[in-house]
Amino acid sequence: MIIDPKDQTSKENYKLLIGSVLPRPIAWVSSVSKTGELNLAPFSFFTVASRNPPMLIFSIGEGVEARAGTVKDTLANIRERGEFVVNIVSGPLANEMARTGEHVAPDVDEFAYVGLTPIPSQAISVPRVEESPVSMECVLEQVIPLGDDHLVIGKVLRFHIQDELYDKGRIDTKKLAPIGRLAGNYSPVESMFSLPNDHLEEYLRPPVDKDRE
Repeated sequence: MIIDPKDQTSKENYKLLIGSVLPRPIAWVSSVSKTGELNLAPFSFFTVASRNPPMLIFSIGEGVEARAGTVKDTLANIRERGEFVVNIVSGPLANEMARTGEHVAPDVDEFAYVGLTPIPSQAISVPRVEESPVSMECVLEQVIPLGDDHLVIGKVLRFHIQDELYDKGRIDTKKLAPIGRLAGNYSPVESMFSLPNDHLEEYLRPPVDKDRE
């Protein structure tokens, strides 16, 4: 199958992208409007952009109707204040994360809406999610328009890491228990292996269909 993106709609291309590029980490972005309303929204077009200085990058799509209000608020808030926090989503926070992706009115405080705790950051005015295992305070480096989307680049000023996850300069991934975005679903990080490995089949066995047992 060979597909030319020009022969499809943006929605059709989007489905191929999210079904191919996975699992994707989730940036749970907290921001504050110019009038002080708190906002919290998830974005799965997200990764590290630079090591020195440390920078993160994520894409905000304004054209998705189901999330238009949330997306627009996040982008406007970041542009106005030049600050935001990227909070990492662990398994126990998955339901709360999903609910912050719902389309709600701009004046709704998503922290209160899903029962999370905003806690002051150290270097910026935007609060972070206290329940998140890892949070990164960021200042806006640049917003780059890309087609219908906007690429947000932020420089990390502070890392907040739960003590039990920090081990000699590294983060214990198993204890972090992050989740990733697939196409329309999510997946936990349950199995890890190093390479080269002579026993990959032990890690890569297909899941058992319990309905056929």
